Amino acid sequence: MSGESRMILYRNLEYQELFDDMCGLLSDGAGDACACAGRLIDMAAAYGFSGNLWRCFLAFCMASHENAYSVSCEISGSPGGSLERLAARDFARMRELFACDISRLDTAGEDLFGQLADFENPAGNSRALNRRIRDRIMELAAALARAEDTQAFQSAVTAFYREYGVGRFGLNQAFHVRLDGNGSAVIEPVTRVECVNLEDLVGYERQKQKLIENTEAFIEGRAANNVLLFGDSGTGKSSSIKAVLNRYYDRGLRMIEVYKHQFGCLSDVLEQIKDRNYRFIIYMDDLSFEDHETEYKYLKALIEGGLGIKPQNVLIYATSNRRHLIREKFSDKRELDDELHSSDTVQEKLSLAARFGVTIYYGSPDKKEFQRIVKTLAERHHIAMPQEELFLEANRWELSHGGLSGRTAAQFITYLLGR
Repeated sequence: MSGESRMILYRNLEYQELFDDMCGLLSDGAGDACACAGRLIDMAAAYGFSGNLWRCFLAFCMASHENAYSVSCEISGSPGGSLERLAARDFARMRELFACDISRLDTAGEDLFGQLADFENPAGNSRALNRRIRDRIMELAAALARAEDTQAFQSAVTAFYREYGVGRFGLNQAFHVRLDGNGSAVIEPVTRVECVNLEDLVGYERQKQKLIENTEAFIEGRAANNVLLFGDSGTGKSSSIKAVLNRYYDRGLRMIEVYKHQFGCLSDVLEQIKDRNYRFIIYMDDLSFEDHETEYKYLKALIEGGLGIKPQNVLIYATSNRRHLIREKFSDKRELDDELHSSDTVQEKLSLAARFGVTIYYGSPDKKEFQRIVKTLAERHHIAMPQEELFLEANRWELSHGGLSGRTAAQFITYLLGR
């Protein structure tokens, strides 16, 4: 009998075929044991699991499965009622599977599943999960194995859902949007997020503090504004937002990157995230519009002006090299002279930027600040070079590599490290 046929809520798992095959092996020995073992090892390599791989696999299946019970627990804790009792039936079956000793699947002279019952992962790195979540899933597996009864088992899973969430939003920190064949938005995880910390960004202390204050208000459920970071290229605007995600991820912050051509499906994105127990930042990098581009109208309606209420768990953080986002030319002035209501056209172009409650300017550093950034980065990477020579080389580098900016300084340090 397959594992799925015994379940009510926990069906259509991410690894349903492996789940069914292992259940078949454990119940009557039917199936390809070596193939199952190989798939468990592949899963361990992808997620960085060690210890009892069967129990880690079951814990991951429950941590990643979005159903009526798990999503309810994420939002408000144990739901009670019929849903609670139906989930208890599934957990009773899961507890039976946790109690199975997979080492008994080994035939005489073999030690295959015995190795998987105490698996040592030499790398220990997860290609698909944040290390904190990976470790918590392994802790959950150990706790569920110790559960004295079904009620204790269910309580441990429910506590995990309430603290960490469930499914793609619970197990990942960043996402991007893909449009399917029908033009609907599909939110997919970004498995490898750049590890940037606010402390890594030299300078711009006032700007970073302003961003932190707004983000902390948002995380804590207080009033917060949409944010526009604008200014010169290479000054750390995008890195600041990525660093904010890394700092506040463990407090429920998630980030969804949306590109300009996807603005038409923003309402679909909001519909999918509005009732989840996380705080979402819609991230728009290098935002700007040409005269003929009208996608900004979708964004205006989303931020402020549409009939629907924007979810309280969503903010928009955007970066741009332009303060007013929509391109303006000197020729526009000549065209405005022919318009009867020229001020209306001007307001139309300025209204998008005005809908960001917090605007933060990132300007290029002066020569002294640029040298301070170079010195700090050199010390951080243990580059031994006389300061006068370091600054001289840095000045030569910036003259031919984009001018004074934090990005140029970082590229110069990379050049020194490679040399």
